[in-house]
Amino acid sequence: MTNSVRKVAAAAATAVLGAALAGCGGGAGTPDAGREARMGTPAASASTSARASAPGSPAASPQPGAPAKPPTMAPGPNGLTPVFERAKQRTDKTVALTFDADMTSDQGPRAAGGEHFDNPALISTLRTLKVPSTIFMTGRWAEEYPDQAKSIGTDPNFEIANHSYSHHAFTSPCYGLPALDATAARADVDRAFAAFRQAGAVNTVPYFRFPGGCYDDQALRAVSTAKVTAVQWDVVSGDAFAKDPDPVAEQVLAGVKPGSVVVMHCTRSAAPVTEEAVRRIVPELRKRGYRFVKVSELIGT
Repeated sequence: MTNSVRKVAAAAATAVLGAALAGCGGGAGTPDAGREARMGTPAASASTSARASAPGSPAASPQPGAPAKPPTMAPGPNGLTPVFERAKQRTDKTVALTFDADMTSDQGPRAAGGEHFDNPALISTLRTLKVPSTIFMTGRWAEEYPDQAKSIGTDPNFEIANHSYSHHAFTSPCYGLPALDATAARADVDRAFAAFRQAGAVNTVPYFRFPGGCYDDQALRAVSTAKVTAVQWDVVSGDAFAKDPDPVAEQVLAGVKPGSVVVMHCTRSAAPVTEEAVRRIVPELRKRGYRFVKVSELIGT
């Protein structure tokens, strides 16, 4: 794919999803290496999973209750970070609901002023409905809500994946987010994992979601030494800044296919109706025969 074609594709994706998703996972990456580095790559073997034990990764120091060698994907072309979007096995009616717990490194004053970047009601509903879920958490969120990070990260119903520390962009443009250079990007990933450990979360997995969903080859190269699998999605919920849960639920229900990854948010200020939408989505998908799984189970199939 040429640079000009990639730029057009990225611009089109940005236009469709809209500026309302700025600051939340909702974009689309355009890796130069093409689809070889994406969901067609088989899940990694145990030896590949063992290589994920790089400094700063969750597998570096196994802790009681932590997942045993969560599956990862083999590196993409030229050793680039692999990208997962949807399960390769597409006959099993499984679906992964994922939730981005977004908070940028400079939003502390807003939290101190009463803005809520957490969503305890959503987590409670997921527990009540017994929905295994993957929470893509920023390190800054874990620092702001350490008790919640520990509660989520010690509950076998959940796994915590890395959504960066700062929620700054790993490539630019990306919904107006400040951009990190390659060195800062790699350090940002490590800092997030350190924040999870500091909070006491043990159910962490070597998966990473780019802020805004924005990435390119340079971004994939920057985080390749972290030995993580980048996780995107194939279903955009549209919950960011939504005021009515019904269109959110309808968009998810219309988009889910066997093996889908749905992107939603765990941030009250930016996604206030997500919990209500989930209460409609879950029973309907179960009625259709779907089983909810964590991302680790999708990658492992």
